[in-house]
Amino acid sequence: MKKLISMPMTAGTLAEYPPTRSLEAACRHFDCDGLEVIWGGEDLPENIPEHLHVGYHLTFFPDWLDFWRADRRALTRKFGSATAWTSFYGGPEGPDTLLKLYSEDLDRAVRWGAEYVVFHVSDVSVEEGYTYRWEHSHQEVVDAALEAINTLLSGRNLTLAFLVENQWWPGFTFTMPALTRCLLDGIQYENKGIMLDTGHLMNANLELRTQEEGADWVSRMLEEHGGLGSMVRGIHLHQSLSGAYVKAHTGSLPDPWPVDYAEQFCQSYQHILSIDTHRPWTTPAVRALVERIAPEWLVHELSAANRAERDKRLEIQSRALGVL
Repeated sequence: MKKLISMPMTAGTLAEYPPTRSLEAACRHFDCDGLEVIWGGEDLPENIPEHLHVGYHLTFFPDWLDFWRADRRALTRKFGSATAWTSFYGGPEGPDTLLKLYSEDLDRAVRWGAEYVVFHVSDVSVEEGYTYRWEHSHQEVVDAALEAINTLLSGRNLTLAFLVENQWWPGFTFTMPALTRCLLDGIQYENKGIMLDTGHLMNANLELRTQEEGADWVSRMLEEHGGLGSMVRGIHLHQSLSGAYVKAHTGSLPDPWPVDYAEQFCQSYQHILSIDTHRPWTTPAVRALVERIAPEWLVHELSAANRAERDKRLEIQSRALGVL
């Protein structure tokens, strides 16, 4: 099992690790083997030691299905104008714009030398994040994601693993084994699997109150998936106990609610962070959970505003795993 640190590839983040070799020292300190990175809109750095290049999280849009379908009525309701959604997504509505972005990012992952890439299979609008009234079914999202994934991978001579990540929004949640099988069977690529996000899975159960209950819930979903559990090849490790927040802060839109989409998006950011907290596990119960899954890759995917906070949370979770 390779243990990794999740790291956005931005100049601001990398500036906290001068010289770049200090990234290697940070990995060693937390008993980690390398990084899972996500593109930050800048050229990927060339001075990070190659043996740290392990995982790559592909770019994503939380709300993409209506754009993929070129549903101008839905897009107009959300964005107000074609100018607004064209600016947001980087091109005209339809599959071609998104496939170009995904393809360019997959090319970056290949150049980076990634062993695996991660792809979100979910869809949620800014409004749905507040109302929790879904406009698309889980199956609709999975079917469209399969179109995107298979088109993206078609004709490529790849060796890296393609891992789908669960969310708690419509799409792949790892709570419905039949849908999980549908997704995995539908991916026309041999080297595939699941990146199981423990915090996202906890977000799918609003009744959880303790980390121990969260670990039991993840174990129960693994049991319900039976043999499909062997397809869990990686873990995004963090915990989220936000059921009380969700019950208190969802069901309707905030008042006042901005008209401008960009303002809506910005306003919703803290709301989403309050649901998906990405906090470190502190209970020893997580150790047994990881041992049960025995993943190829374990990623510390922890929320942090800076290196000091990241280091503190890495230390907390590493201690829970018994490695510090």
